[in-house]
This record gives sequence, structure tokens and C-alpha cells, in this order.
Amino acid sequence: MEDYIISCCSTADVTEEFLKEKNIEHICFHYYLDDKVYVDDLFKSMSPEAFYQAMVDGAMTKTSQVNADEFTEYFRGFLSQGKNVIHLTLASGISGVVNSARIAADELNSEFTDCKVVVIDSLTASAGYGLLMDKLSTLRSEGYSFDELVKWTNDNIQKQNTWFFTTDLTFFIRGGRVSKISGWFGTALNICPLLNVNDEGKLIPRQKCRGKKLVKKACLDAIKERIVDGADYSENIFITHSVCYEDARDMADMLEAEFPKMKEKIRIFDIGPTIGAHTGPGTVAIGFWGREKER
Repeated sequence: MEDYIISCCSTADVTEEFLKEKNIEHICFHYYLDDKVYVDDLFKSMSPEAFYQAMVDGAMTKTSQVNADEFTEYFRGFLSQGKNVIHLTLASGISGVVNSARIAADELNSEFTDCKVVVIDSLTASAGYGLLMDKLSTLRSEGYSFDELVKWTNDNIQKQNTWFFTTDLTFFIRGGRVSKISGWFGTALNICPLLNVNDEGKLIPRQKCRGKKLVKKACLDAIKERIVDGADYSENIFITHSVCYEDARDMADMLEAEFPKMKEKIRIFDIGPTIGAHTGPGTVAIGFWGREKER
């Protein structure tokens, strides 16, 4: 098997154990609670419960993407070993991190002549991002060459679908993604928005549902409409959540009943602090393979 690196940002929202199992490298974003900066280290230095409780208690959050210098140092470590690198970044519709990664790759590709870095915009985040990396790891283990995996990724990346719902509008209001007036009415009416990531990697509201039960059904219906091979779906599904495991587990049970031919039981992970700083608690994301995303 050809020896090359596949790599992602910490915003794939999986665990370090998963990355080691799949032989995937990663680089970490940064986040702030009030004025203190932390590394988004897959919840090694702070638990999900502590992070989201700090938000509930009023800590102000912001995030910081990986800069070009950090990428240069990171990529150089692999290139100096003579290894090619495929790095997938967080969606460009959510973050400008792909530009930093490409600046670093361009600089290093002119310096190293025997190996190279290819940077690809994942056009997704969280559960879908983790699922995409899982697929690339599988294809590499099946013998895909570096060039073959780059081509497969570019040809199939729009088939990776990611849908979200939230049961708590508090932090969407605080972050300005929902107006205070709309948020007040939404909270009063128990509105749970259903959203997805579109073909530009942007998070798009699709439906407003009243209550958890209806938003879960709407999410399931959206997935059933778009998933590849329908009830015969045989790929994996990933779910991430922000301290609402019961809702994530409920969705997993529904999906496993609907798609019994999946390769594995659904993996459930925590939404990391970079994404969670914007969603707050109460969010569930589902990544699956389906028809190509639309605008």
C-alpha cells in the first residue's frame, strides 16, 4: 500500500482514539472562553460538559482558525519524511481556513520536489467531516494511490451530506445568527430549526419545527429522501452532538432501524468546541452519503 498522509482539522469532531484507529493526522483550531485561549484538542484538556457549562454560565466564546505558519510547520513534518499529504479543511462556507492551508501548501510544494501537499475544501463540518475522513481512510486501506484518492475525493465530495438540528436557540441568538425578536418568538413557540450544509459549504436553514419530536421526524424524512440506495444504504453514518446524547442516540436508533444494511453501527461523537462555540448545547448533526448537494 502506498505510504501517504491523510489529514484533517480538529473540526471533524471525532476522538483522538478514532483518528489513531484510522491512521488520520490532524491539526487543531483554537478557541476562547472569555479572554483565555485554548487548543481545540478533541476535548483532551477540557470535557464537553465543562465547556458547554461555561457557555451556559455566560462565558463569551470565539474561535481562531489555523494560520498559514502553523500549517507550514505541520505539513513540513510530513514532507521532510518524504510523504505526500492530502489535507481536508473545514468548509470554506464556514471558515477561511482553506486559504491558510493553501498558502502553506503552495510555499512548501515549491520547496519540496519529491513529495507534495494537496489541500481540499471538505465543504462540510462536524459529523459529515468525520464521515468523509472515515471513507478516505477505508479507501486508502483498500489500496487507493495518492492520486487516485485525490481524484475520488474531488469527484465525490458533493455526495457527502450533513444535516443539523438544534433544540436550543440561545447561542444562535447570542451569536447573531438569529435575531433577538425571531429568537424570542422561536423560543416561546419551542421552534427547533432543521439546517444542512449546501454545495458551497454554507449552513442553510431548511425547516422550522415545533418541538424535538417533529424536528427529528423532519430530519429523518430529509435523510430518507436524499440518502444513496434508500433502504439498502450500506455505507456508514456519523452523528455528533453538543451535550444532548439522548437526542443523538434517539436519532441513531431511528436511522439504524431505517437502514439496517449499514456497514457499522452509527458512531456518536461530541461536537467539539470550535463548532460548539457557535451552536451551544442542544445541537445534533448527522453525516451520510447521498445525492449531490444543492445550493
